[in-house]
Amino acid sequence: MTRTILEITGTEAQDFLQGLVTNDLGKLDQGLVYAAMLTPQGKYLADFFLSRQGDTILLDVDDSLAESLLKRLNMYKLRADVAISQSSLNLMRGTGPAPENALNDPRHPDMGWRLYGEKAGDDGTDWDAIRVAHCIPETGIELTPDSFILEAGFERLNGVDFRKGCYVGQEVTARMKHKTELRKGLAGVEVAGEAPIGTPITKDGKAVGTLFTQSGGRGIAYLRFDRATGDLEAGDATLRYTPQEIGRG
Repeated sequence: MTRTILEITGTEAQDFLQGLVTNDLGKLDQGLVYAAMLTPQGKYLADFFLSRQGDTILLDVDDSLAESLLKRLNMYKLRADVAISQSSLNLMRGTGPAPENALNDPRHPDMGWRLYGEKAGDDGTDWDAIRVAHCIPETGIELTPDSFILEAGFERLNGVDFRKGCYVGQEVTARMKHKTELRKGLAGVEVAGEAPIGTPITKDGKAVGTLFTQSGGRGIAYLRFDRATGDLEAGDATLRYTPQEIGRG
């Protein structure tokens, strides 16, 4: 886990972000906010955590996305009274007793806490096991530029707000919310055997989806739900999607 912390300051910092990200920045007073930035077509660009530290908003993003996200934020900034810079702060995270000033991960209680300060690292938690148990996607693994956030479970993970008003990609996301049930998306599966992350899933030679992170006989998969019945194949592994037991989360 390597993260970049950005500092966003200025009198218009919150309003600036409010028009760009999927969640409501009014929630910053309640703690950590999980959100994403989308293309105008509603596709995923980056996911991150936002928090308030005095007059500064901190943005905690995966290192691999930090440079492109910073460029895009600056592109949207125009003449707004906003300054964006890289912070010297680091991220600590864990699932044990939370230290002072730590913030709860809003995606799921089992994801523990995050603390921004001098130290970096974690407490040795098996994060993949927790993510797989609750179908929580990870940047660069399950979350890719082709993703739609509702198919990735952002509503369940408290990463999108449907009452906040406009943001980039909002119209497409709202249409997906209000149409019939999603036909594709991330889901938990039972896994017998192992297969590399990104292995195609098939049934009777037909494409069903893709297998991602695996732990303890389960995995996170992107599935076409109408085809995900019975035994499925992913390389040398056999899968089974049992929504009544594992669900789509």
